[in-house]
Amino acid sequence: MKKELPLKIVLFAFFAVLCVLILIPFYAVTIASFKPGEDLIRYGLNLRFDLSAMSFDNFIYLFTGDHSYFLWFFNSLLLTVVQVVLTLLVSATVAYGFSAYEFKGKNTLFVCVLLIMMVPFEILLLPLYTLTYNIGLMNSYSAIILPGIASAATIFFFRQYLRGIPKEIIAAGRVDGASEYGIYVRLILPVMKPSFAAMAILNGMNSWNNFLWPFMVLSNADKYTLPIGLKTLLTPYGNNYDLLIVGSFFSIIPIFILFVAFQKYFIDGMTAGAVKG
Repeated sequence: MKKELPLKIVLFAFFAVLCVLILIPFYAVTIASFKPGEDLIRYGLNLRFDLSAMSFDNFIYLFTGDHSYFLWFFNSLLLTVVQVVLTLLVSATVAYGFSAYEFKGKNTLFVCVLLIMMVPFEILLLPLYTLTYNIGLMNSYSAIILPGIASAATIFFFRQYLRGIPKEIIAAGRVDGASEYGIYVRLILPVMKPSFAAMAILNGMNSWNNFLWPFMVLSNADKYTLPIGLKTLLTPYGNNYDLLIVGSFFSIIPIFILFVAFQKYFIDGMTAGAVKG
């Protein structure tokens, strides 16, 4: 026990410092959201706490001003919910097929999944854009949702998690006369709650913060997502820092709520998916 104490102290100090480093940007954005936009232009994003320069004017403008922030917010929220739900369902089903069944070419297909994980999305941008244009999905939410619903990383994670579930569960379901669909829905999906929570948080963050691909396919301002909408506040003709900074502060809230809602299962899901199999 005495030998473990120094290690625990070092680990505690390391994670304490890491926690502070992670929280500093959130603190800077929170403080800046109470300051006028001129302060951000003059001093940049800083950690200076000046009570005399702080007010609720930016928040009042956010809720009463003439802008499209909440339209962008709703668009992003809708896209994130739909994309996360479809990605989890499709990826979990594919992963279950890899884990529960034996079929010709199974290993080859799984290697393809691993290879896809190694390809940066930027390499796929041009062919994906060409395909989207040719099939007439430009300027639609389908162009954003469809390319990502079979996520290679999510499939890999679910497959590793499912390999840690005893196959006797599936065999018992078949003995009891349950259909393959019934086994998957009634026996497997409930056991996968921790993995669903972990992937819901990670995919939710990716979808909510996604900028490049929606920026390329959306041309109608009414369909802009929040990252694109915030980008439009910075133009060669003028910058709306008042809305930009308070809007950036509010954009953190959905991800925070998502993590709080699923944190009960998050650690279990990440740990099981990392070590089992």
